[in-house]
Amino acid sequence: MATPLKPAPTLALLNGVAMPRMGLGTWPMDDAQAAVAVRGALDMGYRLIDTAENYRNEAGVGEGIRASGLKREEVFLTTKFNREWHSVAGVRQACEASLKRLGTDYIDLYLIHWPNPDQDRYVEAFHGLEKVLEAGLVRAIGVSNFKPAHLERLFAQGLVPHVNQIHLDPYHRRDDIVALHQARGIITESWSPIGRGDAMLGDPAITAMAQAHGRSPAQIVLRWHVQSGYIPTPKSSDPARQAANLDIFDFTLSAEEMDQLNHMDRPDPDMLDADVFGH
Repeated sequence: MATPLKPAPTLALLNGVAMPRMGLGTWPMDDAQAAVAVRGALDMGYRLIDTAENYRNEAGVGEGIRASGLKREEVFLTTKFNREWHSVAGVRQACEASLKRLGTDYIDLYLIHWPNPDQDRYVEAFHGLEKVLEAGLVRAIGVSNFKPAHLERLFAQGLVPHVNQIHLDPYHRRDDIVALHQARGIITESWSPIGRGDAMLGDPAITAMAQAHGRSPAQIVLRWHVQSGYIPTPKSSDPARQAANLDIFDFTLSAEEMDQLNHMDRPDPDMLDADVFGH
């Protein structure tokens, strides 16, 4: 095996919990794939692993963590729950089920996976998150795919998530959401951080930056996330890509390069809308 990389630095959440600044996403791996990918990533230096009830791979993620031989407290584990559990009692039930599948006695970050505004129970679900946090079943709480209107509903009741995990990359900037996060001290976590397919990674501006830094286009985009203050969670089961994705903490993009990346946003009619999509 190659020499392990140094684990990513951390950011402090609102409640003081330290969250690694780079993670491994696990969708759409199955249990067997997740077990192998998670163990390999942890051996390599990853310390943040992201899964969800809806991914149906929590058992494999837990197996990979145990196989790594790391102490449980060395791994920051995130999972999420579905719409059917959007109640105070439901969140507790979902949390206990995830803990059983993961084979652990606590979750580091527990998220509402989608707001599902059609059923209008995400505020109640957040109260459920507060209860499992108080009970010590989780260390930090947050949301995923919440838009400004969803966040404002929480704020109106004095509720502030520690994290909001959203679809975000240079082609999909979410300035309105990020501005709310910054105003409230919420950490922005990005899923699908290097895009889907090769369109963005083949962008001439990004490939030119990659050549200038002696890096891959994916490393350039991930470095943009980190310098922007986001926590990216790229999915990969390939050891070489996992290593490359983590190896972004020893170079810096210039202010001009960051500005160029910050002006790449473009309309995407296929982007999932959290007002109509959810599970």
